[in-house]
Amino acid sequence: MKYILILLGISSFCFSQKFSFIYDTKYKLNSEKPDDINSGTMILDYKNNSSIFRESQDKKSDSIKLNNGNGMYKMGVENQFYVKKDLSQNKIEKIITYLKTDYLLPIDEKLNWKITSEQKTIGKYKSQKAETNYGGRNWIAWFTTELPFSDGPYIFNGLPGLIISLQDTNNDYSFNLVQIKKGGDLFDVRQKTIKIDWKKYETLAKSYFNDPYDINSKIGKTITFTDPNGNKMDISVKSKEMQSDILQENNPIELNHKIDYK
Repeated sequence: MKYILILLGISSFCFSQKFSFIYDTKYKLNSEKPDDINSGTMILDYKNNSSIFRESQDKKSDSIKLNNGNGMYKMGVENQFYVKKDLSQNKIEKIITYLKTDYLLPIDEKLNWKITSEQKTIGKYKSQKAETNYGGRNWIAWFTTELPFSDGPYIFNGLPGLIISLQDTNNDYSFNLVQIKKGGDLFDVRQKTIKIDWKKYETLAKSYFNDPYDINSKIGKTITFTDPNGNKMDISVKSKEMQSDILQENNPIELNHKIDYK
């Protein structure tokens, strides 16, 4: 596990409530390929009991959009980690961006934590073990009261301190805190949303699977795909490749909402 980069003294937390907590994230989109691991950086921006958790690329895209530009966003609806929390209201919302539209998916599943007596030091922080169930997975978290924020990566929150390490028992997903920045930049450009539920989420995902390159909206036009070598192919061929990838990479973090595309 990477050691936490300490940029703050403990006393600093008494004077500021605005931080960015940076997590090294690893996950497997195909649980049958244990060595095929995706990795990246995700950021929890926190201010006064509100937070946004997102991939670093999503934050960059949001920043560009904030300045009237066009950011880069994922094509499909799965494997998006964008979560907004209002801890004072116990409100958690997952934002799905699809075809330039932001959809709001409320997370209503409650976290029932079991705090154990097991303790260890992670980096320079004394941490304690807690367990919970979410999304059809069992999760093990390590939190520290030395960082007095009842928050953590993705939808996870509600412990007596910040979650600095989190992993499911299948070893498919892990989040480990690697850096803390004082005075983090919390901004939200995804406020105009359409509210959906998990059933509508599945509809969107299947719509993308059936037409990943949005061909139906381009009827009457010649649609081709050009690969990095300059070779052109019919877009329907590329769509079949994309569908194959979706079928093979179907290991969502909410395993209880895994979509049967067949």
